[in-house]
Amino acid sequence: MRAWRVVRPGPVASNPLDWAEVPVPRPAAGEVLVEVLVCGVCRTDLHVTEGDLPVHRAGVTPGHEVVGEVAAVGAGVSGLAVGDRVGIAWLRETCGRCRYCLRGRENLCPASRYTGWDEDGGYAEFAVVPAAYALPLPEGYTDDELAPLLCAGLIGYHALKRAEVPEGGRLGIYGFGGSAHLTAQVAIARGATVHVMTRSEEARKLALELGAASAVAAAEAPPEPLDSAILFAPAGDLVPPALEALERGGTLAIAGIHLSDIPSLDYQRHLFQERQVRSVTANTRAEAREFLAFAGEHHLEVSTVRYPLDRADRALTDLAADRVNGAAVLRVS
Repeated sequence: MRAWRVVRPGPVASNPLDWAEVPVPRPAAGEVLVEVLVCGVCRTDLHVTEGDLPVHRAGVTPGHEVVGEVAAVGAGVSGLAVGDRVGIAWLRETCGRCRYCLRGRENLCPASRYTGWDEDGGYAEFAVVPAAYALPLPEGYTDDELAPLLCAGLIGYHALKRAEVPEGGRLGIYGFGGSAHLTAQVAIARGATVHVMTRSEEARKLALELGAASAVAAAEAPPEPLDSAILFAPAGDLVPPALEALERGGTLAIAGIHLSDIPSLDYQRHLFQERQVRSVTANTRAEAREFLAFAGEHHLEVSTVRYPLDRADRALTDLAADRVNGAAVLRVS
């Protein structure tokens, strides 16, 4: 099969990816082999490719927003059969025994492993996944639309919960790419007023089309104080203005796996009056199923830009340059 591999982690302009012929993987016991139909392009893939995240598997195939069909099942697999449509997401494996797993917080498991970082992902024609981590897919969406739900949607949903938006509250969203444009719709469906701060003029237009109350430049102040905020842009210099925009008792959730350095904070301006900052670490399978069920009941508008699989390097280059309005997806066939 054909697959992309990260062989020289570094800036996308330095050609860190190789487009190679590799063996089709074989599912081990408890795993399924999935024929990839579409794979979303996530900013985390960019962090893996450019070396912002440490190398966990040399020559790894990125990609963790996979929509596909089961092509083969390993020994001991039940509940899945050849031909079933499934999704593969970022969280690939947890121990199931540690205190975090036992408390329902498997996303914090110290032994957790991730698709497209610890094991090969979906920038390929086939991928394997433990059957217990293959996700059911909601009806009413095209394959292109489903792919971003499997990480952009999931992590945004988890970030929204971490942000603790009060009923009828005011939510600020910083950055408006693949994840944010889905999260905004969920928040609006739940009754929140959403204000968007992002540097892209096209993204601001999309935010208003999707129902945001306002959309301004990234570092500008929203038109009213915020009860909660989510930072999707991997820019630490946006943390101070986001905190300053919060009302008393407000919460800022930082939704990225990687963030540039945060400037110095002024305690009175940014943190006093019980403002708080929370990080976001993946999501649990229970949350994934909860979000995908929500997406099945409340149709979300998913803005996608399609690339053929053999142009994944171009997709990542466009993502790095903020030329993707919505979510990029790789179409395998």
